[in-house]
Amino acid sequence: MDPEGQREAEKEVDDRNRNRNRMKVNIKFGGRSMPVEIGANSTIKDLKSLLQTLTNVLPRGQKLIFKGRVLSDEVTLASSGISDGSKIMLMASHGIHQGDGPIRKEAVALPSARRVADITRGKNETIDNSVNKNQQERWRATGVIALSNCGLMAIPEEVWTSGASARVLDVSLNPLHEVPAAIGNLRSIQKLLLNGNDLLDKSIAWEGLTSLKSLIVLSLNQNNLTTLPSAIGALTCLKHLYIAGNKLMCIPTEIGLLTELQVLKAQNNRLNTIPTSIGGCVSLIEVDLSCNLLVELPETFGNLKDLKALYIGNNGLKSLPTTLFKMCLHLSILDLHGTNITNDILRQFEGWESFDERRRLKHQKQLDFRVTGSAEFDEGADKNW
Repeated sequence: MDPEGQREAEKEVDDRNRNRNRMKVNIKFGGRSMPVEIGANSTIKDLKSLLQTLTNVLPRGQKLIFKGRVLSDEVTLASSGISDGSKIMLMASHGIHQGDGPIRKEAVALPSARRVADITRGKNETIDNSVNKNQQERWRATGVIALSNCGLMAIPEEVWTSGASARVLDVSLNPLHEVPAAIGNLRSIQKLLLNGNDLLDKSIAWEGLTSLKSLIVLSLNQNNLTTLPSAIGALTCLKHLYIAGNKLMCIPTEIGLLTELQVLKAQNNRLNTIPTSIGGCVSLIEVDLSCNLLVELPETFGNLKDLKALYIGNNGLKSLPTTLFKMCLHLSILDLHGTNITNDILRQFEGWESFDERRRLKHQKQLDFRVTGSAEFDEGADKNW
């Protein structure tokens, strides 16, 4: 047999052996059955790692049950008697979830019964009833357009005529269909709240939104966004960005252009990576990335010299950026709940002792404030009464 033919024969044998050693098992979880293909010699720990990407349940929170017994991480599927077509039950024993976070009630409030009735009578009637001349005058006088939980299916046209007088627009908790390009008319707006509207990626005219050069606070919590556009880097005055409770899988690298950003809250998403450009957000003070799918953080976190609080619980993290404690000399809050990072791991990092001292001091100050604050209040109450 010629060498090429021999290689083909060997490859065919390898493929047969590989297929022989692989199996399909059915995982029962949350009322559904998921077929999973895996090697027969894989361990239960390997299977849990695979299931993490399918269920958003951390391996430490998974309990796998086969024929009435809980499977141990170290054993292989074959030695456990599991074969092709076997059925395995998965239980989230501690409720430790990633991505969407622990199962929770929706934070989005529903419109009142009266407002729902208005909507059923017609969108135009609802808008006419919700915006009158007095409201428009108040908007111009205060600069605050407050339309939260009004049952609006569209932002009223009267909003766009406010122009330069508008500083705040709050249209949270409405069944909005879109945020149109007309949002760019509010050129002096500083605070934009779009929470709980079930907005999709295509629902937002980003070219209008990212033209708001005075915007300081942007809140998009509790929507259905899967991506943020690269154009978000144009919001160079932004100090607070709230994008929690969406379905975001990544953050654009252009976030590094937001050098004024102080607070980033992106918990309860599906983030599996953070761009290294995060190190460009040198003004960050607080970052919340808890309940995502992260397995590591970029080393550039060490550039965040002003960072005071970092929340990264309920992720698949096993370690931290090596310079975090050494360079982030104001860091005093670090939430690692639900990760695989232990105190023994943390003690190996340079700067751990200084961080631990700051952490203990802050905790003690909080305790002192609660005790003395309560005592002073009680004394005042006694004197007044």
